[in-house]
Amino acid sequence: MVKVSQCSRILRYMKETGGITSWEAIKEFGCIRLSDRIYDLRRAGWRIRGERVCGKNRYGETVKFNRYFLEEGQNGSDFS
Repeated sequence: MVKVSQCSRILRYMKETGGITSWEAIKEFGCIRLSDRIYDLRRAGWRIRGERVCGKNRYGETVKFNRYFLEEGQNGSDFS
């Protein structure tokens, strides 16, 4: 059985959905250090930009967090 890395899953998710937030990484993959995985992907040559976005927390308060996106025009292979 081949173990799929968190980086590979995150990369596939970003390709399919357009981006990822820390909360999505926790829910989908149990990844609590998304910024570390983004760092790993960048070191592997993937161009990823982070954008500060606003949302609401469970109390209805406005909060800011990062959403990460793949830069356009990348058709590289999956991270291994």
